[in-house]
Amino acid sequence: MARVVVESAEAPLTLDEAPPKALGVLDQGALWANLGVSLLGFSLAGSLVDPLGNRPLSFVAALTAAVVGSLVGTAMVGLAAVPGTQTGAPAMVLLRGLFGAKLSYLPTVLNIVQMLGWGAFELWVIAQGAQAIAGTMGITVPYAVWVIVGGVLTTALTIRPLGAVRLLRRYVTVGVIISMVYFGWVFWQRGADLGSGSWEAFAPSVDYVIALSVSWVPLAADFSRFSRSSRAAFAGVVGGYTIAQVACLTLGVAALALVGNDADKVWDPFVAASFGAVFFGILVLRETDQSFVNVYSTTMSLQNLLPRVDRRIISVATGALVTLLAIFVSADTYAAFLGIIGAVFVPMFAVLVVDYFLLGGAARWDVSERAPSRWLMIVPWALGFCAWWLLGALPEVPWWESLWLSIRSGLGFTPAPWMSAALGSFLVAALVTLLIGRRRTRSGHGDGGTSADRRERDTGGGSDHGSQDNEHQG
Repeated sequence: MARVVVESAEAPLTLDEAPPKALGVLDQGALWANLGVSLLGFSLAGSLVDPLGNRPLSFVAALTAAVVGSLVGTAMVGLAAVPGTQTGAPAMVLLRGLFGAKLSYLPTVLNIVQMLGWGAFELWVIAQGAQAIAGTMGITVPYAVWVIVGGVLTTALTIRPLGAVRLLRRYVTVGVIISMVYFGWVFWQRGADLGSGSWEAFAPSVDYVIALSVSWVPLAADFSRFSRSSRAAFAGVVGGYTIAQVACLTLGVAALALVGNDADKVWDPFVAASFGAVFFGILVLRETDQSFVNVYSTTMSLQNLLPRVDRRIISVATGALVTLLAIFVSADTYAAFLGIIGAVFVPMFAVLVVDYFLLGGAARWDVSERAPSRWLMIVPWALGFCAWWLLGALPEVPWWESLWLSIRSGLGFTPAPWMSAALGSFLVAALVTLLIGRRRTRSGHGDGGTSADRRERDTGGGSDHGSQDNEHQG
């Protein structure tokens, strides 16, 4: 009887309600495996092979970069998921414990912007994929119609998010696995010429894959808060996403090789294969899980600002906005978009992990609406952000590129090809956070709020649902 209750549980409508512990490791593994397979991953495999635009990697180097980048990135996402399980708080509410309630609004707004962008890109790729399939059948449907269909389906999934996750586990994952295996066999039979290359751009390629993975850090807790244990949350992320993303990128590289590295034709080998339209159609339909989690995470982020507004109302409004954006979105800036996401959230994740796991934050994490501001935590985040742009490849945004080239020139610094922006920014943010934690310990006080605020927190005053549920489930 207890199992039936768990299986039928759904996500609460406001932050005042406790989240049900309804998702096991298979649910989460299926969710993250499906998220690891993306039509965008196929179409942008060229950024993995040749991240600098003129120094392509060999196939072995590209595959190694995919594995290393995925493992590093998913480990970050998995660790970011654990505090969500232990506190029961969504990702942006969780940041109240890191920055304070008011300061958490800054990363919340940034996350809303990036999730809206991700959601729009996903609807764009769904519409493009649907048009590619329809084209093989001689059917012409306007792009906007496919976007609207994808937007409606996406929004519907967000109304019952845990039901959507269970649907993925039971039905969609099997279809995706069969489709991926089928296309792998087809491309192998067609003898894709993977060409030659070097290892020179290995580090930028790893950075690209890390950015692709770590873009999920800001929403990991939105789903892990429903996990039955911290171990299940971590294993589901790392196991499911890593395997799926490496397989996805590998198929993308093979497809690119079959079309002469023409990214505009990367889907042609998929739809041209025997029964390709059927199997590719499964992947296109599955792409709605990407837009679903982005719209749902946007909803959860907005609830950090509007904690008592019904999430269903927010989801419908968000779904409509994302659909509208997708009609006008361009994918040309997608690689630059990924770099910006990584620069913001990799160092923020480093600060979170060090403070929560290494500096005793788990025992004092305050996710209430009265959590005092912790201004010092902005410092390592900002320094890590700067380190990313000092070390990594710059996006094709003229004013931003010019700014950081000038800063590098002023410092007399030129990044070496082996340097990793993701790992460098993580280390800078983590080390500065450790130094701040040591200073705080020696001085004998925290870095945010008055002594009255701290006494109130210590005695449980001012807590909302999030702080009351701060129990370790691992």
